[in-house]
Amino acid sequence: MGCEEKQETTKPSLRIQDIPVLMQDHCRMLDPSKVECIINEFVQGGPERIVSDFDYTITKQRTEDGSVVPSSFGIFNACQSLPDSFKTESDKLYHKYRPIEIDPHMPIPEKVQYMVEWWTKSGALATGFTFDQSEIDQIASKNKNALRDRTHECFADLQRLGIPTLVFSAGLGNSVVSVLRKANVMHPNVKVVSNFLQFRNGLLDGFQQPMIHTFNKNETVLDGSEYYNLVHTRDHIIVMGDSLGDADMASGVPASSHIIKIGFLFEHVEANMDKYMKTFDIVLVDDQTMDVPRALLALIEKQHQLKQQAPLYRTQKTFLLSQTQTHSRSY
Repeated sequence: MGCEEKQETTKPSLRIQDIPVLMQDHCRMLDPSKVECIINEFVQGGPERIVSDFDYTITKQRTEDGSVVPSSFGIFNACQSLPDSFKTESDKLYHKYRPIEIDPHMPIPEKVQYMVEWWTKSGALATGFTFDQSEIDQIASKNKNALRDRTHECFADLQRLGIPTLVFSAGLGNSVVSVLRKANVMHPNVKVVSNFLQFRNGLLDGFQQPMIHTFNKNETVLDGSEYYNLVHTRDHIIVMGDSLGDADMASGVPASSHIIKIGFLFEHVEANMDKYMKTFDIVLVDDQTMDVPRALLALIEKQHQLKQQAPLYRTQKTFLLSQTQTHSRSY
């Protein structure tokens, strides 16, 4: 039974107003009753998986001091050994295609062809010269604090609860992994699916296949990989992203699955609000924290603790009842 049907037949035990972070002005929901229903399903069943974008989802969209948060490709482009021609051409590509990627008026199907062009041309540029991964590590260490506030605590929660966490990025996987490691959040339950550099005869040779861009982050690029079952065998999934394409990261799961989608909105807020509200269950406007996902995890953990205590309580009650009956018979 889906949430739409349950809304008519059951009264949720937990309400939105019981969750302070969801009552803040910057937290928007098109259908609060649906969110309420999904949260109750999660609290009872627990999340079985987290799927999150990396750039500007795990990392901040802005910082308090106004400093720029580099994307995973930005970290790569900042490496000193890269040829000047690479940096110049890469910068041209960014300024041509980035406005298209975030254009609130262009239909996604139309954007896809431009994203394929961007990623293809970027891969062609990253070809034919030597490169040392340690350069990425050095720059990543300077940007490990660019993660959203309370990200470390969120990843610690996920590890403690044993929840598989898939970081699904259209950026550069080498940078993503490096930042997560430098920040000490690359725990055993965390897996990264992204574009990784490949080498041939000691020289860079573009990116490994398949190509992952902003609007194809779904089961099609996971098919045949070790992560495929993380998408298809889970019933309770939290999806987090900052672009409309991120909402499809859990597409392909069974229709019976319960998915809650959290969208971080920062650029072109008014122009994008309607589409984000229709795409994500929860839209967070200029929220640079992990407070909402952490609040959901806390509710789930609390319920699980109560469930674990219940069998002990029943055992103690049975033991006491048994003692009472024994004493009754002895008199």
